Amino acid sequence: MDETTKAVETNVSAEQISKLIRHHVYGSMAVGLVPIPVVDFLGITGVQLNMVRKMAGYYDIPFSKELTKNLIISLIGGAVPAAAAYPLASSVKFIPIIGQSLGAVSMPIIAGASTYAVGKVFYRHFASGGTFLTFDPEKARAYYDEMFQKGKDVVKGMKADKPIAAAA
Repeated sequence: MDETTKAVETNVSAEQISKLIRHHVYGSMAVGLVPIPVVDFLGITGVQLNMVRKMAGYYDIPFSKELTKNLIISLIGGAVPAAAAYPLASSVKFIPIIGQSLGAVSMPIIAGASTYAVGKVFYRHFASGGTFLTFDPEKARAYYDEMFQKGKDVVKGMKADKPIAAAA
């Protein structure tokens, strides 16, 4: 937990959350390698939904797939540079050979950083006693942007097998 997260009575450890986020960041990075534009984007959204679903389960928060999907889209969609990076990195794969190579390099980093940021945002929210019904994407956006930038470094470190907790 960082200094802005208030502890809530729970049996959830920071290590559990770190491991959950790390596994889903790896999953997002792998999906980002899919050479088919748009399919990668949909797959990454699925990975993020699964991560938030599991995290909500740790905190005994009822999960709604549609609500959560809308919250994630609102969170990421409002972060204009990050939101634009997804479709841009995905659509560049339409360009034969060069585009697929560029997409293979950029999309895993963007996907991993975004998943890291989504995980950190929802962790902070749930750990401070929040639920899906009290989540405000507008209020969380600055923290998402900060964690997205940090997530890019984390992803690069993960490629070198640096534990996510050390980078967080």
